[in-house]
Amino acid sequence: MKQEQQEQQQEIRTQTPDVNAPFTPYQKFLIAILALLQFTVILDFMVLSPLGDVLMKTLSIPPARFGLVVSSYAFSAGASGILAAGFADKFDRKKLLLFFYTGFIIGTLCCALANTYALLLAARIVTGFFGGVIGSISMAIITDIFAVNHRGRVMGFVQMAFAASQVLGIPIGLYVSNIWNWHATFMMIVLLGLIIGAAVLIKMKPIDKHLAIKSEKSAFLHLWHTLSNKTYGVGFIATAFMSIGGFMLMPFGSAYLINNIKISQEQLPMIYMWTGISSIVIMPVVGKLSDKIDKFFLFSAGSILAIVMIIIYTNLSVIPLWEVVVINMFLFMGIMSRMIPATTLMTSIPEMKDRGAFMSINASLQQIAGGIAAVCAGLIVSQPSKSSPLQHYDTLGYVVSIVIVGCAVLIYRVSVLVKNKNEERALEKLNEQLAIRNGAVAEELA
Repeated sequence: MKQEQQEQQQEIRTQTPDVNAPFTPYQKFLIAILALLQFTVILDFMVLSPLGDVLMKTLSIPPARFGLVVSSYAFSAGASGILAAGFADKFDRKKLLLFFYTGFIIGTLCCALANTYALLLAARIVTGFFGGVIGSISMAIITDIFAVNHRGRVMGFVQMAFAASQVLGIPIGLYVSNIWNWHATFMMIVLLGLIIGAAVLIKMKPIDKHLAIKSEKSAFLHLWHTLSNKTYGVGFIATAFMSIGGFMLMPFGSAYLINNIKISQEQLPMIYMWTGISSIVIMPVVGKLSDKIDKFFLFSAGSILAIVMIIIYTNLSVIPLWEVVVINMFLFMGIMSRMIPATTLMTSIPEMKDRGAFMSINASLQQIAGGIAAVCAGLIVSQPSKSSPLQHYDTLGYVVSIVIVGCAVLIYRVSVLVKNKNEERALEKLNEQLAIRNGAVAEELA
């Protein structure tokens, strides 16, 4: 009971009524460095899609096997997240972040050096094992450092790493690949990762306040108790559904544009750049809105837009480049408008003592579900020859749309849980204040 009271008091102290209060210089550094970390991890994963057509032709990889290359990262990331969950709240989060980011850089270097399908597959497994945990550690850091009514803004900025990978990372990566080869793209990520890792080592302060909350559980018991918590379970399932749509559409994005829409390899950077610019514009706006209006309402609006654009996108015929750009921009607006409010809701589910474990398990289930989705996408989509159009991509769009509807039902349940939890904490805080006031009155009367 005493432990729970300490935890609640710590949560209360982190609350601030001013949603628009400016961040401190160190908080700005944390937001920037976490965004850069996410940028490299997301770029490493996302660049596989625009390089997909080149990789499939260079290494003679059929669609089903390429789906396995994508899903191998996800399955590996999921396994490492589960293994790390029991230990996630027992170490300084900075040290944990550095350990996994170092492994991620080594894995990406292996990707850069791979020259066969088997070596690339093995390298993606290594990269996923370390890279898949970095996002969950970052979310735990954000939840520890920032008050709940600031997290929407923080998420908006950190999630801009996704947009930045579209605007800068993928176009530059494709440009480097077109000049040299696809190996050089992964080497570029390695060099950038070394610089960011050095900044984390030198500038980031230890993040270990969660260690003050003593827990006698072993790592295994901590993992089991987090997994078996029914409230947490709703969040886990909702996050898994969130990842399925992206993983299903992403692996064959460039192959679809090149072979079905007749976009050239040289035009791909333009599509990704403008899509990313639109995301950079919309994400801070969505982040601020998620702190001010109902998060589920915002999520629902994004889901409706995403479904409409997915159905349009997956049923395209040959159209001009500018139309492809516009459709992609609106599609990613819908996707981003779902991600930010949903992620913000997820950070409010776990108690402080369980945050690291919750975020690790959450990321793991997300990756595993995404890996299954990528494999299924590879089974749905087919390509008779290397240069022929992809078949059944429209079917993929309908499947993803159905999944988005199911995800909305689960996010609604998460929203209700978070609202009830916040109301309980507000009531507890009010009771504490009344108890202090009554005590003061009693002393005056005495």
